[in-house]
Amino acid sequence: MSQVIIASGSQISADAGAAVANQGGNAVDAAIAATIVSMSTDLGVMAAGGSGFITIWPANAHPIVIDGYAEMPGRGLENERFGKGIREVFFDYGGKISTVLGYGTIATPGMFAALGKAWEQYGNLSWADVVAPAQKWAERGFPLSGGAAEYLLHAHTAIFSWHPQSYKTLHHVDGTPVQHGEIIHVPGLAESLKLIAQEGVQAFYTGELGERIVKEIQENQGLLTAADLAAYQAIERSPICINFDDWQIATNPPPAVGGACLAAMLLLLDGYCLREWNLATVKQMVEVQHAVLNYRNYHLDLAGDRTGSTAKLLELASVGKPQTLLTSPSTIHISAVDSNGLACAITASAGYGSGVMVAGTGFWFNNSLGEIELHPQGCQHLKPGVRLTSNMSPTIAHCADGSVLAIGSPGASRITTALAQVLLNFVHLGMSLEDAIAHPRLHVETREGAPTIVIEAGIPIPEIEGFIIHRFPQRSMYFGGVQATLWHPQQGLSAAADPRRTGGVASGGT
Repeated sequence: MSQVIIASGSQISADAGAAVANQGGNAVDAAIAATIVSMSTDLGVMAAGGSGFITIWPANAHPIVIDGYAEMPGRGLENERFGKGIREVFFDYGGKISTVLGYGTIATPGMFAALGKAWEQYGNLSWADVVAPAQKWAERGFPLSGGAAEYLLHAHTAIFSWHPQSYKTLHHVDGTPVQHGEIIHVPGLAESLKLIAQEGVQAFYTGELGERIVKEIQENQGLLTAADLAAYQAIERSPICINFDDWQIATNPPPAVGGACLAAMLLLLDGYCLREWNLATVKQMVEVQHAVLNYRNYHLDLAGDRTGSTAKLLELASVGKPQTLLTSPSTIHISAVDSNGLACAITASAGYGSGVMVAGTGFWFNNSLGEIELHPQGCQHLKPGVRLTSNMSPTIAHCADGSVLAIGSPGASRITTALAQVLLNFVHLGMSLEDAIAHPRLHVETREGAPTIVIEAGIPIPEIEGFIIHRFPQRSMYFGGVQATLWHPQQGLSAAADPRRTGGVASGGT
């Protein structure tokens, strides 16, 4: 039996991975168990009706990515159905955010399909054993995590108040949202997880659960059909692989855009001789982020087939000059490695949430069709079955000394910039994994039409022409929640969870 270490966004999900490892599970078993717990208990932050990606790198084998991301639904529906059952809302989350929610924003979810495929190919334990920790928490009630409580504080009124069952589950009688540490009982959740444990993930796609899900969504002007669920397949892809110092990095390939942006940032940063976070380093980080994200806006987000645009991005970034590119929230992440060198990184999301909890299932659903920052032109033009755009970048890295690192983050558009800074800190600047993750971050974005640097306290702030500065007085979950696990041939296993999301670390096995 191998030793396993796991880092997750909540302690109970990390502990679930450790419990599975104690039964003989490997890193993949542990990561899957932790993910299902997070999908079931990180209320608002994630949902069972979400989607994501799994990066796996077995020892002495090539890495793979399992694409379980959301698809455009609507097979068999008339064109006039598209664009109904939606509403735009605004809420404050690191600044004013707009999103679209409702039954009409629910895309075909793929996370369960991806988890099932990963387990079939790499799992050691039975599927029922892997689902068991989430099922037990659902049966007895679970404490609300700090990250979920903080997100609900911002989003409960706008997103989770319009749907009756959703409102009732996440609010007190006086209308205040549930608080960190409160014991939550979600009606129907334990029964749904029991069905999935007994029948496998097909219970969600073609079984009784799927029938209930489709019935309610169709009755409320949603697009998801039985044909969409039945047709969904997780897809195995070859990752983007680059070298960064002495490490080989494997991350998420197209049609997602997050991995390409992360790889480009790392290629650009690899050319700098950086030793500490000073004014020059901040300027270089801003320049790199601005260049890559600008390229993304003009060449990746609007591309039908992103493979060619991604190859061009990486080619330009390998030159090491950001100027060449300028001329041309709700997510979870779990990382796990074991003492056999098997590494697994899982990033999953339900967007900001549709607010929909399908009656009797205990399952909330995504608003992936309503994420304005990913789909500024809307999704009505997409054909059913097309995979949607994603920032997610579950990443695994191998070092020349034999070390294996699994890392990733939630955080919407901040995912790639958070990971680039943590990898810079760890690989180039020589910080410990804990210090690399806890270090203050910055992110370049556009606010009200103006280029803006959002920055946490503790980083020197230079005056950069053309940019507005928005300061955060302390560390904020707005900047992601990086979770990382490391196996070193001599030093063994270690892990770090981001303090921005009160994450958890646990180990198991013998």
